[in-house]
Amino acid sequence: MSFLKELWLFMRERKKFWLLPIILVMLLLGALLVLAQGSAIAPFIYTLF
Repeated sequence: MSFLKELWLFMRERKKFWLLPIILVMLLLGALLVLAQGSAIAPFIYTLF
């Protein structure tokens, strides 16, 4: 949680709020890959990358 707090303070102080959507999309894609790793849709997800 310390990392997230420092990241938020960095974005707030330096007015880098445009980083927030990029970070959220990367986290969502990472979660999708982890959760779908053992499922039947995994081959379809890996073809996206």
